[in-house]
Amino acid sequence: MKQTLNSNDAAFIPATTPATWLGVMGGGQLGRMFAHAAQALGYKVAVLEPAEDCPAAHVAERHLLADYDDEIALAELAALCVAVTTEFENVSHHSLAFLAESIFIAPKAACVSIAQDRIAEKEFFTQCSAQSKVLPAPHKLIASMADIDNVSADLLPGILKTVRLGYDGKGQARVSSLEELRSAYGEMNGVQCVLEKMLPLAYEVSVLVARGADGAAVVYPIAENVHRDGILFTTTVPGPNICADAARDAQDAARAIVAQLGYVGVLCIEFFVLKDGSLVVNEMAPRPHNSGHYTIDACITSQFAQQVRAMARMPLGDVRQHSPAVMLNILGDVWFAPESEDMREPAWDQITALPGAVLHLYGKAEARRARKMGHITFVAPTLAQAQAQLAAACVILGIAL
Repeated sequence: MKQTLNSNDAAFIPATTPATWLGVMGGGQLGRMFAHAAQALGYKVAVLEPAEDCPAAHVAERHLLADYDDEIALAELAALCVAVTTEFENVSHHSLAFLAESIFIAPKAACVSIAQDRIAEKEFFTQCSAQSKVLPAPHKLIASMADIDNVSADLLPGILKTVRLGYDGKGQARVSSLEELRSAYGEMNGVQCVLEKMLPLAYEVSVLVARGADGAAVVYPIAENVHRDGILFTTTVPGPNICADAARDAQDAARAIVAQLGYVGVLCIEFFVLKDGSLVVNEMAPRPHNSGHYTIDACITSQFAQQVRAMARMPLGDVRQHSPAVMLNILGDVWFAPESEDMREPAWDQITALPGAVLHLYGKAEARRARKMGHITFVAPTLAQAQAQLAAACVILGIAL
């Protein structure tokens, strides 16, 4: 019998007979780690994903092999599960709204819709700046070549980004002149873009916040991120550069943003810290995030367990970090011999021999350059020790620090 949820319903406590099912839209590594967390709490997991061989389907109890907008599959997911989430922001918000007609959805379709559109996202950040005390970078919508004629000189140099679907550095181009802007926009094939002013960046941080349906919210420690070629390279927690005041301001801003959204679940908000110490809000991801993977091994409650708790109306978990940690993304590049296309298995035996190194591989069938294949979390009594193990692992894997 299908269960529905309203604001007065009690928590969906896991049970073995009959099983309580949670659903996830998307079959990537985030769905896989969500499934592990849900199963640890006694739930069964159904994944809706059009790819047959996907990381989440390897571990979930049920795989609905269908497109994200397939209403027959969506109806089957709704009939099976008591709540559904998404593992990536580009799932159709129409599909989430369809599911919300009969079951609990976290996050709501409206929240996902904002995060799918960079202009809507920046407008939202601006609207709630009175509460959050932070603003996005100066920016302008570029919807045609004619818009470029009206670009103010003080927006250059800047970064041109597609309004929709860009991630991990894709759909982006740095421009320093109107001529470069016209050329870059032409290469975007006429899709809507946003030009963001480049600011004097000191470093980047992300704030992971979880909010329950009752409005209770918890915020994880500040994570400091390093990107390479637009892809997250390392996350260090606690952030070694951020001062106490900036950390407090970022966490307060995250609480204000998640409350203004009326959000339920885990939300990651990325901020720029400028050289003068001020904060600029960059973007948000309505789901667990790559920079929060360290929470699996270094916090009382992982970001994935937190997502399960929020979906199931359970109390939110303790976000305390018990050990300093550094997370290293593992890309498909490490399967290739130096300066060669010959492939070999990385020396995982040497990696796992490092004290405090926890290896997570995502079960992807094929290693490709720039493809996220896994991550390693280094936990240690001190941050310096964790960073030393990161350096040792990079030597083993042939990654330049």
